[in-house]
Amino acid sequence: MKSLRVILISGLSGSGKTTAIKALEDIGFYCVDNLPLPLLPKFLELCEQSGGKISRVAVVEDIREAESRSMSARGPIDVFEDARKMIEGLRKEGYPIEILFLDASDPVLTRRYSETRRQHPLAVGGSVLEGIRLERERLAGIRDTANLVIDTSQFNVHQLKEKIQQYVQEQGTGVHLTVTFLSFGYSFGVPYEADLMFDVRFLPNPYFVEELKSLRGDDPKVAKYLLQWEETQAFLEQTQNFIRFLLPFYLRERRTHLTIAVGCTGGRHRSIVIVNQLVEKLRAELTKKGVFLSVRHRDAERG
Repeated sequence: MKSLRVILISGLSGSGKTTAIKALEDIGFYCVDNLPLPLLPKFLELCEQSGGKISRVAVVEDIREAESRSMSARGPIDVFEDARKMIEGLRKEGYPIEILFLDASDPVLTRRYSETRRQHPLAVGGSVLEGIRLERERLAGIRDTANLVIDTSQFNVHQLKEKIQQYVQEQGTGVHLTVTFLSFGYSFGVPYEADLMFDVRFLPNPYFVEELKSLRGDDPKVAKYLLQWEETQAFLEQTQNFIRFLLPFYLRERRTHLTIAVGCTGGRHRSIVIVNQLVEKLRAELTKKGVFLSVRHRDAERG
């Protein structure tokens, strides 16, 4: 295994790749923005020959560069097929390449392009939405193989920088896999970064209990109400067993990050209770296996 740590940054245009590369540069990575993909093997080889002066590198791959190489192709193609083959080959050579993929919702990306007055690199006839659709389709293969997918829709620049730096630090401390338990409300859209998603809208809703309506799911009164039901206890037990079954396979595939999302209607009651309970029941057991658990309640402060 090569001693060089390599992070390849990909994702949708406007999702925050510039922020990501700056965040890594700030913590000592040697960073290259928009390196032509065919030059990646030679670049890594030169870094290896630096005598230890370069030990961590980050590279951004831009959809525009890949698109320019595929203009003559006919029919729909995955412009990153070459990238996947190259990454697989480099990994076989011993380069521990990690893929960091940045995503965001269509409305957020559209708003960002409107605010900056930039043209989307794949816009057809000036249509930003069409450009986003095409780019999302062509990047699907890379997204599926990413070590970490970050939905930047709800992040500002500082929060995204912190998230990326946290990921880098976690992977450098002997942690084999980071599992993020994310609660959300379907009313505000499903999280793009979710690898597994559980819908708990079938559980009794504390929203309709007057004294619980204004409280959050991390309030003991809400938890007590929800945990009294047989279906809640059964769901928690079955879900824990399912997670225990799956994690060894994610570890076998060398995944470094897994996001498990739990959703209810508004993201303030049921999903928070379930996420907190799962983490409480699994933390000690999984920590012993080198799995780090984190929690994020995406919509807890929304109305």
